[in-house]
Amino acid sequence: MKAYELLFFVNPSIDDEARLGVKKRIDATITADGGVVDNVEEWGKRKLAFEVDGLTDGDYTLIDFHAEPDSIAELDRVLRISDYVVRHMIVRRDDHE
Repeated sequence: MKAYELLFFVNPSIDDEARLGVKKRIDATITADGGVVDNVEEWGKRKLAFEVDGLTDGDYTLIDFHAEPDSIAELDRVLRISDYVVRHMIVRRDDHE
């Protein structure tokens, strides 16, 4: 398994239940193919560098995890179709193998 890092943000005005649902969906997608979530950091509300979809702020979350490279495409698909995730980025971490 390879080490990855996922950074995403949601609209800060959504309720906690919807935010928790997004995190559970991401966790389920990662662990479905044997992946492991190592760490979850709640960065909270941050100012965006530029306006995205009419938003000037975003609620950020950083997730460190290990997964097979084949499962990253499915995770990316799930994040793209999520109504609440505004933007996301998945990066492979060579320093955490």
